[in-house]
Amino acid sequence: MTTRVFTSPLFLGFDHLEQMIERAAKTSSDGYPPYNIEQLSPVSLRITLAVAGFTMDDLQITLEDNQLVIRGRQQDDGQGRVFLHRGIAARQFQRAFVIAEGIEVKGAWLDNGLLHVDLVRPMPQPVVRSIPIARGSSSKAVAPRTVTAPDSNT
Repeated sequence: MTTRVFTSPLFLGFDHLEQMIERAAKTSSDGYPPYNIEQLSPVSLRITLAVAGFTMDDLQITLEDNQLVIRGRQQDDGQGRVFLHRGIAARQFQRAFVIAEGIEVKGAWLDNGLLHVDLVRPMPQPVVRSIPIARGSSSKAVAPRTVTAPDSNT
């Protein structure tokens, strides 16, 4: 069951925002790996994931539509090793973050078991546009114009 958030007729074109909210609600509630999100400035954010034991070759970051997906997959290095206790997680993970339109991934780096991903939200410039009003009779309704391809047989 989906709950419509923007049911008012004043919210036109916000369907994509509802889809993003639904996508964020469906993300895994698994707490692995732990992460922080910090605001560095009014226009920049940093996501930090604790990925102890992962190398750069084990990690992958992709941007799919408006979803930042971070995946980790370690190779099993336990061949020939006997663990008396294995408390360091060596499992694969996928962590997804829904990001707003206009946010750009500035870069990522791995440092001392922490994966940092920097995001930038450029400040939007206000746009004011005047819409011309055409003179016409009140009995005429304005219909959208359709463009047809020229007939190739003529």
